[in-house]
Amino acid sequence: MPTSITPIALGIIIGCAAVFLLGNLSAGLALWPLESGMFYPWQVLTYGFLHGSFSHLFFNMFAVWMFGTQLERTWGSNRFAVYYATCVVGAAIVQIIVQQFEGGIYPTIGASGGVFGLLLAYGAMWPKNKIFLIFLPVPIEARWFVLIYGAVELLFGVTRTMPGIAHFAHLGGMLFGAILLYRWGWRPGMTWRR
Repeated sequence: MPTSITPIALGIIIGCAAVFLLGNLSAGLALWPLESGMFYPWQVLTYGFLHGSFSHLFFNMFAVWMFGTQLERTWGSNRFAVYYATCVVGAAIVQIIVQQFEGGIYPTIGASGGVFGLLLAYGAMWPKNKIFLIFLPVPIEARWFVLIYGAVELLFGVTRTMPGIAHFAHLGGMLFGAILLYRWGWRPGMTWRR
C-alpha cells in the first residue's frame, strides 16, 4: 500500500478535484457522441477530469491513489502517464462506438475508464496482492477482483443494469490497458522491471 503519492497520480487527483470544485467548467469538456454536434476531439481526454458527484470523484481518486501510485513507482512517471492517458482515451473510443449503436445523445464524464485500466494493470502486476473492500469483509486477490469486476461490468452493460453508468467505457479502459501492456512486452506471470 502506498504511503506517499507520486507526481502524475497527484496531478490527476488535483486536476479532477479542481475541475469538480470549479463546477466542472463546461459541457464542452464532457464526451459527446459524434452525431451530437457537440463533439470535439479534446473531449476524449478532458471528460476524464469531470465528475458528477463527490462520491464519483472520491472513489475514482481513491483508486488513482491506491493503484496508480504503486504502478507509477514501478514504471516511472512517463510510462504511467502514457498508460493512464491510453486507458482514458481507449474508454472514450469504446463509449463513442457504443453510443453509435445505442443512438443516445448524452455526455459521458468521469475518470473510471482510466481507473479500470489501472485496476487491470495492478491485477496483472501483482495478481496475488490482497484487496480489502468495504462491502466485502474478506480480502480478495487482485487477479480475482479484476476478473469479477470486469465480468460484472460486462453483465451490467449487456443487460443495461444501472443505466447512466458507462459500463462499456470501463471495459474499454481495461481493453486498451491490456493492449498497451501486451505491446510493452508484459505476458501473464510476469512482473514489470524498470
